[in-house]
Formats: sequence, structure tokens, C-alpha cells
Amino acid sequence: MKILMVLDHEFPTDVRVENEATALIAAGHEVHIACYTQKEKPANEVFKSIQIHRVEISNLMYKLSAAALTLPFYFRFWFKFLDALFKKHDFEAVHIHDLPLSKVGSRISKKYGVKLIIDLHENWPALLSVSTHTSTLIGRMVSPNFLWVAYERRILKRANAIIVVVDEAKERISALGINKDKIFVVSNTLNMSEFDVDTEKPDSNHFTLYYAGGINFHRGLQTVIEAVELAKDKVPNLRFHIAGFGSYRCNLEELVKKLDLADRIVFLGYLTLKDVARNLSQANVALIPHLKTPHTDSTIPHKLFQYMYINKPIIASNCAPIERIVNETNSGVIFKSGDANDLAKNIVQLATKSIEVPSARHWVEEKYCWDNDSKVLVEIYS
Repeated sequence: MKILMVLDHEFPTDVRVENEATALIAAGHEVHIACYTQKEKPANEVFKSIQIHRVEISNLMYKLSAAALTLPFYFRFWFKFLDALFKKHDFEAVHIHDLPLSKVGSRISKKYGVKLIIDLHENWPALLSVSTHTSTLIGRMVSPNFLWVAYERRILKRANAIIVVVDEAKERISALGINKDKIFVVSNTLNMSEFDVDTEKPDSNHFTLYYAGGINFHRGLQTVIEAVELAKDKVPNLRFHIAGFGSYRCNLEELVKKLDLADRIVFLGYLTLKDVARNLSQANVALIPHLKTPHTDSTIPHKLFQYMYINKPIIASNCAPIERIVNETNSGVIFKSGDANDLAKNIVQLATKSIEVPSARHWVEEKYCWDNDSKVLVEIYS
């Protein structure tokens, strides 16, 4: 089958999209990816046998994506791009990554008579409800959440198949009136063949907490910094390394300064996947401190399985899917979201070895791995 995946950001890199595309290619399908570029990347390129088609996007058009439901310019931009690709290629399916461009995918599917697959990485309406850019007065005016809720319910009914990342998301989508038989769970599990495990050991002079991912308010990193302040007297060698980037970093740096923790909190910036693994191997404990919201209760972070694979004890907040998997695998401890005191208690318990966390790597090797999830994806197309 000849498949066009549609991604409204740069590619590469996107680990999930890359894993899906290469799995389908290995199963004998031909996969193309349509994406935009703001980095002057070539219009056409082949990457790991994936045929990439790029369109340049202006900064103004990029910003208009937030207002796609009230100002249709963004949808028109994408339809023109995809329509031109369909006129050149005999695609048999259009695979839309995430909710926003599903309307464009639906229009293309209807015009060319091809299958429509909507791949929901996130609970998009819930994500927008906690995002900074949609919380301002202007943001609420141009991208009101009730429109996204209605859009999701309406557009998903047009899909031939819907992919979600976790069981809780399947239940949520089913509750919208969508037939469960066309909802499939393809999780954000680890592709072990693409993840280099570093053998470095933690620095014995420090007890290092580690986080890798986006730096936004809803990631809960402010709770970790507050917990470090509460735990530092009982764990004198405590430090916290933060890998990633995001709009909330300046706020966190102000908090670090206010609490006089500059010698304990280190911002590592953006890291390659290899550097993520190296820094993770040097840590004592890995963190997923996300604030508990309808968004985090219906998605799962890729880093959970990285942490498990490298056998790092995990401290995670009580977001439903994360709590379920951590408790099932006994791979860490759970704290109440946003509660710095509860988190500090867990940090101290792990640092003083009053609680021990067994190896969880075998859970990734046997159950929570991309080898298993890719079979579900291939079966959808079969």
C-alpha cells in the first residue's frame, strides 16, 4: 500500500513517526511523509527509506495554526500542499498525525477515495486547555476550547481507523460515540534497536535526579525544584538535571534563583537521543512529574520506557496511565501531582535506600516494546 503520512512540524526527528513509518516499510508498504520546514531543508529527501516531501511555511502561517478553527488559512495552506502531492502520486491512504490536520485529511480522503487514518498522539483539546498560548485572552478568542472539543467528536467519526497511545485514550475516544472496533492502541513504547544504552554509572559524589522532555508548566518541573529545596538537608548531595527545552524554562530559572538552588539544578538544554541515554545512565533516579490533567490522564510519555529499559528507579506523578504501568511493573514510586512534600518524601526514601526498586528492563523487552506495538500498526493496514 502507498501511504502518505502528514505531520505538521519538522521531520526528522519525531521518534514515534519514524518508528511507525519504518515499521510499515518493513512490512512491504511504501511510506511518504508530508511536513513543513522553517529550516530551509530540501523539498524532497529520502530518510531511512521514507520519502519526505516538505513545504516551506512562513512564520505568520505557522502562528495561524493556533487559530485554524476560526481562521481557515492554515487548513487551506495544507490542503493545497496535499492536493498537489495526491495529483503526483497514487496514494491509497492518508495517515494524519494528531488532531489538527484531520479535517484536511478528511477532505483529501473524500476527494480521492482513499482510507483515512487519524493518529492521536495527544488528547488535543485537553492539551490546549493547559497550554500557555491558548490561556491568554487572545488565545481563548481565536482558539476556544469548546470548538476543538466539537471538532474532535465530529472529525473522528469520518476516520477508517483511529490510533491512540494508551488504553485510557481508547476509552475516552469510545465515550465520544466512536465505535471501539476502529480504535487501536499503538503505544509510545521503546524501539530497542534505535536506543543506545550507555554503560556509564552515576557519580558517587551526588544523588542525581533526571528529567528529559518538554519544559512547560504542565510538566510539573516546578514541583521538583520545590521538592529539592525540601529534601536537600536530608540528602546533602542532591542535584537535579533537566534535559530539554520549552517556554517555561525562564520561570524555572527564576524559581531556582529564588530558592538559592543554582548549585543543585542544572539545565542541560536540547540533547540528542544518544546524549539523553548517556545522561540518564549517570542519574540515580528518573522523573516524570507531570501535572495530573485530562491530558496527562490519557497519554503516555516515551521516556517512561527509556527509564525502565535502563533500569532507573522512577518517581512519577499519579497520572492514570503512568501510575498504572509503574505499579504494574514495580518500576518506581508514585507521588501526588503537584505535591512537593510528597515528592520530597519519595526522593529521601530512594536516596537513603529505605525503599528499593527492582529491575524493570525485562518488562520493556517482553511487553512494553515497539516490536509488539508495531505489529498492531501493521495489522491495521493489513
